[in-house]
Amino acid sequence: MIWNPSEGIHIGSLNLRFYSLMFVVAFTLGWYIMKKIFINEKESLEKLDTLFVWAVLATLFGARLGHVVFYDWEYFRNHPLEILLPFKFEPEFQFTGFAGLASHGAAISMIIVMYFYGKKVVNKPLLWVLDRVVIPVACGAIFVRLGNFFNSEIVGKITKNETFGVKFVRDYYSPQDAVDKTQISNPDLAYDAIATNPKFADLLAAVPMKHPAQLYEAFCYVFVFFFLLYLYWKTDTPRKHGLIFGTFLILLWTVRFIVEYVKESQGGFENALGLFSTGQWLSVPFILVGLYYLFMAEEPLPEDLIK
Repeated sequence: MIWNPSEGIHIGSLNLRFYSLMFVVAFTLGWYIMKKIFINEKESLEKLDTLFVWAVLATLFGARLGHVVFYDWEYFRNHPLEILLPFKFEPEFQFTGFAGLASHGAAISMIIVMYFYGKKVVNKPLLWVLDRVVIPVACGAIFVRLGNFFNSEIVGKITKNETFGVKFVRDYYSPQDAVDKTQISNPDLAYDAIATNPKFADLLAAVPMKHPAQLYEAFCYVFVFFFLLYLYWKTDTPRKHGLIFGTFLILLWTVRFIVEYVKESQGGFENALGLFSTGQWLSVPFILVGLYYLFMAEEPLPEDLIK
């Protein structure tokens, strides 16, 4: 498969990026899922609006800081303004958008923010909130990885397996390089032409075949999401303190741990620790916490907290 999509949908001068669109879909579906849960729990939907705002801010802010601290601290400690500003100031001023979000950072920030949400807004224990909020989070993870696929980022390692191999042209050539090499003035036309025109065969030959690691993750997260949905609606699992949350941690981060074996290195501290990648090292604590709650989730919640 040759993967060369444009960056987004062009509406006049507006360019709606697919990556941003996937985040919109993720948060919209998350709100809808939590609305159903809140109705089932007989909670006020006004509290859901607060949850939505807090979750969006926690996800974006935490994911950004997670990338900065876990994956690229050496760069950002010398460029602190670029941490929360969508610009690059060196070697020349450039609008870049927020390139670099880490799911581990988002997970940590969500747990912290949900503690205050449970205490200040719904007056429920942290685990009551987490047992429910991880369901839309699992759904959102699917679309975030699809967004990564559209962006040709977080790609896999080189593979010779043509059944699953993808040529990520934009991972290998910049838009300007594609224009220069194909002598086409419009970058979007250049992408289409590269993928279909035989005269660009030599150009494509230089692009290695790689694992579509983003699709592997997205595919597995579909099963994680529907399993959590099943646990909540069809079993008495919500009665057990932290069981859905623990199951979520084990399943989602185990998927992440396994898929990391076919991902390209994203940097971080893996060279210092060895054995595993940065993403795998960061996943281990989440899996261990999940195992803890899986085995300790025996006590039912008080009657007023049971759905």
